[in-house]
Amino acid sequence: MDFVEWLGPDASAIVFACLRDRADLARALAVSRSWRTFVMVVHLSKIQCLQLFPEVKFFAQIVKQPTTSAGSGNNVPMEEDAGSTCAASTAWENHKLEQEVYKRLAHALLSNYPDASCIAACIGASTTDFFPDESIQNTLIAGDEVNDRPSYWSSRGHENPGFPEFLLYKLSSDLCLIDEIRVQPFRATFQHGNPIYSVECVRFKFGCPKSPLRPEDLVSDVSEGQLALLPDDSYIWTYTSPGFRMQQENVLQSFKLPRPVLCIGGVVKVEFWGRVQKQEIDNLYYVCVSHVQVLGSPLTREWGVAPCDNGLILKYYPDHESLGNSGSREINWRDFEARLWRGVMLTGQGIGFNQDLLSRLLGPSCNLP
Repeated sequence: MDFVEWLGPDASAIVFACLRDRADLARALAVSRSWRTFVMVVHLSKIQCLQLFPEVKFFAQIVKQPTTSAGSGNNVPMEEDAGSTCAASTAWENHKLEQEVYKRLAHALLSNYPDASCIAACIGASTTDFFPDESIQNTLIAGDEVNDRPSYWSSRGHENPGFPEFLLYKLSSDLCLIDEIRVQPFRATFQHGNPIYSVECVRFKFGCPKSPLRPEDLVSDVSEGQLALLPDDSYIWTYTSPGFRMQQENVLQSFKLPRPVLCIGGVVKVEFWGRVQKQEIDNLYYVCVSHVQVLGSPLTREWGVAPCDNGLILKYYPDHESLGNSGSREINWRDFEARLWRGVMLTGQGIGFNQDLLSRLLGPSCNLP
């Protein structure tokens, strides 16, 4: 007897949720049509991604972008037949799309990529003392000097040492796995005593802008940028790190995140708290940084992100090599799957899971639409 039928949907869901390796889940999908249907109905591919990277919970919708290849209209809504048969067909197609996309996402997230610098551009700084000489763009250049001139970003002075500052960066991809950020405070060798304008604490936030970032809005040699002046709720923040103590030293300091984090939306905010150094000339506190690195693995361009009313949209752009490869056998299997799913929906078997039980055993990630 199929143990899924013997145990029932709730207990079976607990068993399948123990499959943490994507290869095990792929094998379960290949056992039988009933197992494949069950894995899709319980959203196990998404739950597996959630267990790996909790930031996935912000994805409220999935969109598979259209392609020009024949037979690739997976994202086009199915034509409605009538009543429950139509609803069953549409629901089954949605489950298949979710399974395909999250399977690909898990593969991308667990693939081994070498760490690289992920910063693509500067969005702006909370304040800048003298632009462009002390622009945030100087933090993209390693070292304290360029062409024998000091290279650093400087905030404006403030009499309150607790007044915070931040730097805002755009990453090279909408989805990036980030595990380390490095920051180097600036030493002003041209001032008496060679003071270091460091801070007590640094913190990092990852998120997605609610409006698209246009090239003309970013910091350039002639524009200080205005996006950093927007309120904090202009972004959907998907991760906030703990605070890290910063040393009062002119060295590139490494801040390892507690775990690799999926940065969704391609925006990183570096927050500085607790000014420690006054400038003699005006007796005000400043924050100065010579270099910032965001290290991780940008995911390929097959993934995109956009905001929506209830969260974020995960956009999937299938690669061209995988298009148009479905033969007649695949089409027959698709028809069989659709008929099986309609039968499940019409008979009421396999649906109506005890969500309260699943929530207690699997956690809130099982309460999926």
